Amino acid sequence: MHIHITPQHLTLTAAIHSYVADKLAHLETLTTRLLAVHVVLLHDETKTKKHVVKVHLAMPGPDVHAEDAENDLYVAIDRVCDKLARQLRKRKTKLSDAKKHRTQLAREGAKRGYRRR
Repeated sequence: MHIHITPQHLTLTAAIHSYVADKLAHLETLTTRLLAVHVVLLHDETKTKKHVVKVHLAMPGPDVHAEDAENDLYVAIDRVCDKLARQLRKRKTKLSDAKKHRTQLAREGAKRGYRRR
C-alpha cells in the first residue's frame, strides 16, 4: 500500500507522518486490496474546527472516502480512521453476504432440479 500525505497550511512532522502511517496500517488488516491511500491534512484558523483530515482509499471497485474536522489534529485522524474502518467492514460484510446468497440460491435450485444456464 502506498501512502501519500499532503499537508496544507501546516508542517508535516515525523510524528504526524508516523501517526498517520500507523493508523492506516490498521486498515490493511481489514482488507488486503488497498492499492493506495491519499491523505490531505488541512489547517484553517478561520473555522471553529481548525484541523480537517480527508482520506481517499484507492482499491478495486468503488473507492472509499472519509473526512473529519476537529480542533485537535490527532483526534481528527482517529475519527477519520474509525469512519474508514466502519466503511471497510460494511463493504466486506456486504460482499460476503452477496456471495452466501448466490451459493444458497444455487444450492436450492439444484435441490429442486433447476439448472443455471
